[in-house]
Amino acid sequence: MLNWNTIYRILTEFLFVLAISFAFQWFYNDTTIKYVSYKRLLNSKEERALKRIADQLVGNGKGILAADESIGTIGKRFAEVGLENTEENRRKYRQMLFTTPKLGEHISGIILFEETFYQKNDDGLLFVDIIRNQGILIGIKLDQGLQALGSSSQETITKGLSGLAEKAAEFKKGGCEFAKWRSVYHIGPGHPSAEAVYRNAKSLARFAAICQKAGLVPIIEPEVLSDGDHSIFQAQLVQEKVLSYVYKALNDYNVYLEGTLLKASMVYSGRSSIHKNTPEEIGEATVVTLRRTVPVAVPGIVFLSGGQLEEEATKNLGAINMVAGVKPWKLTFSYGRALQTSALKAWNGTDVIAGQHAFYERAMLNCLVVLGRSK
Repeated sequence: MLNWNTIYRILTEFLFVLAISFAFQWFYNDTTIKYVSYKRLLNSKEERALKRIADQLVGNGKGILAADESIGTIGKRFAEVGLENTEENRRKYRQMLFTTPKLGEHISGIILFEETFYQKNDDGLLFVDIIRNQGILIGIKLDQGLQALGSSSQETITKGLSGLAEKAAEFKKGGCEFAKWRSVYHIGPGHPSAEAVYRNAKSLARFAAICQKAGLVPIIEPEVLSDGDHSIFQAQLVQEKVLSYVYKALNDYNVYLEGTLLKASMVYSGRSSIHKNTPEEIGEATVVTLRRTVPVAVPGIVFLSGGQLEEEATKNLGAINMVAGVKPWKLTFSYGRALQTSALKAWNGTDVIAGQHAFYERAMLNCLVVLGRSK
């Protein structure tokens, strides 16, 4: 016959095992796909619509203007030319960019920040309508920035999945055709960690699936930062690991790859490295990385500038497109600062014509190198 001490011990051990089981199950559910789903995410009509948009965004050598800078980021740019970071100055600056004559010749899409999505020009017309009237597609930044991953001071996870389906549907209704989500990876001792690589890949995949269900083409941006003194070989290895995890996660979530675009970092040594790579080295390392990781079903890869100067970003983009051999994707640009630096300086708050001329010129030069031409 069992006494109370024995019963208490058995019950305590049972509860301990049960607690461990629940903890393991929580961790397992959070870090793995529990089952393989063979159910299509979309029907054929939805797939065709997304593919058409994705193809249009990377067609004819055109690229994407990333005008989705946060209020804080645009404030830093304004400070460099002595402009105050007010809502009116931000509106006037974006108005200068978006009303550039013949912009649609070289720009296929524009990614907007939420504030800009609702702004109007001096005549009361929505920027969204002005952009669409030029045959340019509207995109929206849907992530809500970064937060620390655990106790790490360097690793982050992207915020914004909560309520994302509702936001995606709202922006689709408002005229958006595509959306962007950015994750960030640091190269350093022990970084990026397996947890950071996995959890950010899962976040990107969940974003992509939600966007596609809402009728938006997802632009997936796993940015490997250029900060540090790492070599081009380290950068390539990290980029290959990151992209491999991303495309595994996209497959797990049944994302339709033909209706997506990748916004990728170019592969080069860290900014603090003593070795500065040539455009040819950057082009070769970047294309090799993509060949090893990105499925041919993806219609296009749009490169971020990652802090490069305007001329530097244009030369490196040209070198990527000049690499010999198979490149099954369209390789073009989705630049922010590397399209806008000269335009912002020329405009400087008042000179619209000078700002638009500088902006158009830089967009044209990038378009030409994508097509393998020069001015």
